[in-house]
Amino acid sequence: MPIRATIDTAALRHNLHRVRELAPGALVMAVVKANAYGHGLEAAVRALEGADGVAVARVDEGLALRAAGRTGRILLLEGAFDAVQLAAAIGAGLDLMVNGPEQLRMLEERAGDGRVRVWLKIDTGMNRLGFRPEEFGEVHARLRRIPGVEPDPVLATHLASAEDAADPKTAGQLAAFEGATAGVAGARSIANSAGVLAWPAARGGWVRPGLMLYGLSPFPEGSGADFGLRAVMSFETRVIAVRTVKPGETVGYGGTWCAARESRVAVVAAGYGDGYPRGARAGTPVLVGGRSAPLAGRVSMDMLTVDVTDLPAVSVGESVELWGRALPVEEVARCARTIPYELTCAVSQRVRRESR
Repeated sequence: MPIRATIDTAALRHNLHRVRELAPGALVMAVVKANAYGHGLEAAVRALEGADGVAVARVDEGLALRAAGRTGRILLLEGAFDAVQLAAAIGAGLDLMVNGPEQLRMLEERAGDGRVRVWLKIDTGMNRLGFRPEEFGEVHARLRRIPGVEPDPVLATHLASAEDAADPKTAGQLAAFEGATAGVAGARSIANSAGVLAWPAARGGWVRPGLMLYGLSPFPEGSGADFGLRAVMSFETRVIAVRTVKPGETVGYGGTWCAARESRVAVVAAGYGDGYPRGARAGTPVLVGGRSAPLAGRVSMDMLTVDVTDLPAVSVGESVELWGRALPVEEVARCARTIPYELTCAVSQRVRRESR
């Protein structure tokens, strides 16, 4: 199959450098969960060796990195879910986020020895994981009493609306976090990608960039290039057929696109089975031979169709960029009424990934 996802490791290193420029003095915990947002876990981690640590969501991801030879700090953002996972994580020397009372009890009741590095999550308004600010003092004291747990855990929270500069919630979260942790020793960790880019007060201690490392913007408008970031993934394929469609004829399932004139339609080897969004609307831009052309009709499992009437030189074998350096994935996401995270994470396993 001609479809492939090309991963630019130099762009990853560049984006990590941008994080350091924006948050000078901060430690960087590079988020590589969900197969590095679809970019390939091991290749991404190799390119991000300059980070101070990497963060994954679940134990199996952390163990896979240890098995692949990663010796630096690895943080489990969701922590351990049971005693077996806890023992495996401690045995592999993984940092643990403590997100709730069950995880705290597991640490208190664990058998065996081994030092544990802990991050303590405070829920300042996300209302997902973490302890409420009024619980923090008691929880922090209990953690410090557990044998083997290193003193002064990293104190962390997660911003719910940092991508919206007009939303007062972020300022409220920062104030709640500061109020709960005032006078308590330990590094802080607040900023996700949007925090790094837009909230200077969140940039201290450990920052946890994810999306921006892959060259993508967390904000509803624009693209990562607006912040000096470089797109890491280029999702590419080729034209496999070119057809002439008469006025009044339709293309694709449901006949949702109708030719208003005699048209030339390129059939492209990509579909929702590869991770291209089925919800992309007619008119979504696709680059054919480096020139923009609109999507025509519904996306199928293995194919999509593009109106190339105004690009008369298009022929079978022509290169197609679905998103990448020339066509920001953020633009495709807006046309599909979704977010760029979902698109890169959804690139399927049948798509060949190439790193360069």
